[in-house]
Amino acid sequence: MSYWNASRTCGGSFDPEGKRPQLEKLEKRVADPGFWNDQEQAQKVLKERRRLADAIELAAFYDRELADLEVLFEFAEADSGSLGELEQRLRALQPKVEAAETQMLLAGPQDANNAIVRVQSGAGGTDAQDWAEMLLRMYLRWCERRGFKTSVLDVQPGKEAGITSAEFTVEGDYAYGLLSCESGVHRLVRISPFSSAGTRETSFASIFVTPEVEDDIEIEINEKDLRVDTYRSSGAGGQHVNVTDSAIRITHLPTGIVVSCQNQRSQHQNREVAMKVLKSRLYELEVERRRAESAKLEATKRDISFGSQIRNYVLHPYRLVKDARTKLERSDVESVLDGDLDDFIKEYLVARSRHPEGFLTAGDDD
Repeated sequence: MSYWNASRTCGGSFDPEGKRPQLEKLEKRVADPGFWNDQEQAQKVLKERRRLADAIELAAFYDRELADLEVLFEFAEADSGSLGELEQRLRALQPKVEAAETQMLLAGPQDANNAIVRVQSGAGGTDAQDWAEMLLRMYLRWCERRGFKTSVLDVQPGKEAGITSAEFTVEGDYAYGLLSCESGVHRLVRISPFSSAGTRETSFASIFVTPEVEDDIEIEINEKDLRVDTYRSSGAGGQHVNVTDSAIRITHLPTGIVVSCQNQRSQHQNREVAMKVLKSRLYELEVERRRAESAKLEATKRDISFGSQIRNYVLHPYRLVKDARTKLERSDVESVLDGDLDDFIKEYLVARSRHPEGFLTAGDDD
């Protein structure tokens, strides 16, 4: 019956009547003879047009489904065939309704944007660096599951194993809104594979997510405020390995923000991508400064150590993943580490919608 109630609300929540005038305006822009003069802007308009059209079509889909289900519901008590078809239709509708419910919880001004994700190792030495690499894989797998496009911008390897940090972009509808739920410190408890004594170790790594800023958002960056360093890209080699100092590291002196990019083929391309990341970081910094209530983002800036984690991943002496904010638990640790994170994300979004003033903070929950 929960599917029934959910399907009954989806059409109204997507607000197709409110989106149609917006879609009509975009259609007029697309029809303009000079629309393709600015290719980059044209692509943004087409992307927004598709998003609006998809939302309107999804609302129409639920209206059709609801009408069919109402008919089946009327006949279900007297007709076993209708009852069986009703149950089958509801089962098929469940994942679509759950996805729609998650999308309806993403209403922030930047939620629909692409995302830039940074993974940083914390307390725990080599184990923490290995844990950071595990988290990098986990989020790349989550993106792959959702059909999101990813591009790894920079990876700094650890001395013995794992990574000290990594940064990658995620391209897809609502990438930022979904991944922003994962910002914070993640704690791992396991038998260390790097200890000959087989001791139980606790490791920490952090995830910080910012929205990819559209070019039409004004953020001024003074060249005098930048220190640009070049270095030789690291990697496994091969025919495309860089043999020149094409990697770029940019330091924004007033804020201390450092961004790097080494995955492009030329120094110019690496600088362009790095500047885009810097712009995103500065935008988020400004949003944070102006935000009256910033508890969630502040939580992501705490020390990457005990007492600040948002989620615990325990592999020994028992196996459990538990979110310290929502208390959601999962015992199938392997599935979670393979990118099965949707229920954690949705649970956080639901809880946040019920407590918009922000009670969801990190803690020392075991």
